[in-house]
Amino acid sequence: MTDMATPLYEVYALRIGSNAQRTARENFFFDACCGPPDASMPLDYFFWVIRDGTRTVVIDTAFPVSTGVRRERQMVRSTADALAGLNIDPAKVTDVIVTHLHWDHAGNLDLFPNARVHLQGAELRFCTGADMQHKQLRKIYERDDVMQAVAILYDGRLVVHEGTTTFAPGIEMCLVGGHTPGSQVVRVATRRGNLVLAADAAHLWANVRGRRPFPILHDLAKMLDAFETIDALADSPDHVIPGHDPLVATAFPRFGNDPNTFCLHEDPLPGSGARSVRRDN
Repeated sequence: MTDMATPLYEVYALRIGSNAQRTARENFFFDACCGPPDASMPLDYFFWVIRDGTRTVVIDTAFPVSTGVRRERQMVRSTADALAGLNIDPAKVTDVIVTHLHWDHAGNLDLFPNARVHLQGAELRFCTGADMQHKQLRKIYERDDVMQAVAILYDGRLVVHEGTTTFAPGIEMCLVGGHTPGSQVVRVATRRGNLVLAADAAHLWANVRGRRPFPILHDLAKMLDAFETIDALADSPDHVIPGHDPLVATAFPRFGNDPNTFCLHEDPLPGSGARSVRRDN
């Protein structure tokens, strides 16, 4: 539980698009979960905002609409439009935490010209190193996104972290690896307890609760270890927020009338997806 002196933050999941063509067999490394392997099992694309009365932090930056269209995703809005719904001007954001540099998490960095960008050194080294000779590895990145991160480094705004870091009171960046060498999750204190924004360390609740990894990974053992870390950091399974699960949209209250922004600091809705996916060991 959180200390009385720790700031308590509002946390929002902002959806910008989906992949409606995804099947169950594509979402699990070992075997399909939760039904027939060819059954429809879409993914949603989120990024996140943490804020209180004095601080606003953006977690990941999603991807431009043009990238989504080229990669055949179904778009509902842009990152800028999603932020506008929360009355956030990207030019006034001072800090962006990037969980990893995959194409769907690290586009749009140019929207935040005045922000410090926080990234793990292991991630920067990986996606600018010799491993990117392999097409199968680099296709999950966008060259322009990686180049933008390097430009921000040369501008003096990239803050390179080596391991788990206390970003601010009540916000912790935790290196877990697995999905990529520098994948990190974000633990944040809210009025309902400590949430973990798992990003791609757990795409779906079924991944983390069933200990069934998503098939895009760098190190299987570290991904399995990451599930243990995520559970240890979160106050309960309901406090783990997966990075791409459409159930998030049915599990948490909407922000006002916005059908694509969800209040993760509020209690899950009764009978919602937050509590409906069993963990099977």
